[in-house]
This record gives sequence, structure tokens and C-alpha cells, in this order.
Amino acid sequence: MGEQKGEAVYVISIAAELVGLHPQTLRLYEREGLVKPARRGSNRLYSDRDIERLRQIQRLTQDMGVNLAGVEIILNLLEQVNQLQQELEELRQSQLPVPAMEDGPSYRR
Repeated sequence: MGEQKGEAVYVISIAAELVGLHPQTLRLYEREGLVKPARRGSNRLYSDRDIERLRQIQRLTQDMGVNLAGVEIILNLLEQVNQLQQELEELRQSQLPVPAMEDGPSYRR
């Protein structure tokens, strides 16, 4: 039986090793609100989703030079875009007349 993507299974040392960061860096990201691992007692437990988010943070900071404030803004915007895409897909699936934006917006009068 496979682990679910959102199931918290990795302690901080394993999570840090998986993403190539120091455990203290993961604690910093948690303090900054960039990642929210589950807690079991005093232990932080990271899910596969958390690991993906840590890798995304790492790409933004190390590869693109974005500071943590910028990372927070980017991640929040990406979450909003994903949510809007899901809502649009749900509307399309429910057969409501939602025009497809193939060639961009039309400004005809």
C-alpha cells in the first residue's frame, strides 16, 4: 500500500537530506510560514507535498536569486492560479457556458 501524497512521514533530518538543505534551513522556512509540516508531539513530519514545496523554494532562492519575501509572494500567487484553474475546470465540467480563452481576450465592440 503506497503512501498518500499529503501524508506526513519524514522527520526533519530525512526531509532536509531529501532536498539537500540543512535542518535549520527547514526550521527557518517554517518560521517564515513558507512550509507547514505536521507535528506529532515535538517532531516535525514532512509529507511528499511538503518536500515538493521545499524543492520549489530551493529553486526560487538558489537558482533564481529570489529572497524569502519574494518566495512567499510567488508561492501564494501560484496557489491562487492553481485554485482558479481548478474552479475553471469544474465550471467546464458542469457544462456551464464558460468561453475558452484560446487567442487571449477579445476587445471587440
